Amino acid sequence: MDFGIVLQTDPPARDVVRLMKDAEDAGFRYGWTFDSCVLWQEPFVIYSAILAATSSLVVGPMVTSPGTRDWSVMASTFATLNDMYGNRTVCGIGRGDSAHRVVGKPPSTLATVRDCMRVVKDLAEGRSVTMNEKTVQIPWISNGQLEMWMAGYGPKALKTVGEHADGFILQCADPAIARWTIGAVRDAARAAGRDPAGITICVAAPAYVGDDLPHQREQLRWFGGMVGNHVADLVARYGSSGAVPRELTDYIREREGYDYSHHGKAGNPSTEFVPDEIVDRFCLLGPPSSHVERLQELAELGVDQFSLYLMHDDREATLASYGAQVIPKLTT
Repeated sequence: MDFGIVLQTDPPARDVVRLMKDAEDAGFRYGWTFDSCVLWQEPFVIYSAILAATSSLVVGPMVTSPGTRDWSVMASTFATLNDMYGNRTVCGIGRGDSAHRVVGKPPSTLATVRDCMRVVKDLAEGRSVTMNEKTVQIPWISNGQLEMWMAGYGPKALKTVGEHADGFILQCADPAIARWTIGAVRDAARAAGRDPAGITICVAAPAYVGDDLPHQREQLRWFGGMVGNHVADLVARYGSSGAVPRELTDYIREREGYDYSHHGKAGNPSTEFVPDEIVDRFCLLGPPSSHVERLQELAELGVDQFSLYLMHDDREATLASYGAQVIPKLTT
């Protein structure tokens, strides 16, 4: 199993770069960031500094969206970083949550996400595409590579992943939800004539190593609120039972809106509806042995990478614990 970390690009950017370098030294292979440039600093500028400070770390957004960046600019940015640092980027992409909503835009349609993945990948790898009825190709690209990993929860999104994406990002570490979503992605890939094994499976969730479970739960409760934004969209579309597992939908019954000014932060007041049971299911808490046990269960389901969100008050210790006591157990 590969490992990654996910950070917000809070200022100062040098702290983001420092933590990414520490992560590489600890055995992490991927460095991800949020991409919501009103709430945080511009990630693609910071990626260049991260790549310069590391030797092999692969970086990218978890996740960007089709609606906040021109697709040709997005492709050229990835291609430029790859040309400078040797094909060390990956594009995580979704319909758009905070990046869209804080500027008054709805999430993109799945058709738009699908088309964006194709256009950005083709352009970043040097192929020609049609944009606005015009043939477009970036002439200076040589041997470019860019994988497109799509995030999603609902049946139609999972079908789109299986049919079109290079990787699947599940932002939740619940094995029951992982089993259902990974199965749906693989079924869609088979139906489309693709090799399901060719789709990289990435689970991303907060992790906090330690023994004070009540404190850890309070530090990570924000994640249930973040996931709840997407679940609320699913419930509005599919209802609270049937197409989407109840393991994912039941807990948002008491949800009352969401304040994006606290998005992805410990102590988010919009997440008081999230029960302890959801924090325990969606996140990784407790001593290193508990993390290893959950990750082994996810690996048996076909998870290729675990990327941990480091948004809590003990980031360095958790990073060090993973490097010394968790990653070696999953990579040997």
